[in-house]
Amino acid sequence: MADLPNAVVKRLLTKHAGGLRVSGSALTLAVQAAEDYIARLARAAQASAEENKRKTVMDGDIETARSKLASL
Repeated sequence: MADLPNAVVKRLLTKHAGGLRVSGSALTLAVQAAEDYIARLARAAQASAEENKRKTVMDGDIETARSKLASL
């Protein structure tokens, strides 16, 4: 079962897709994709924090992780 609520993803998809409706199967795939991205972001941010000898993920770690993932 997904951790990210379908309603949140559906609202974001509808908002950024010009109000288009989203099918159930498309929503399921979008939720899976969003969770996958967040998991990769979390791992990259964790690595950044650990490289800086911290146990807390800071905003700079998220920014670093986003840049790293965008370049892949």
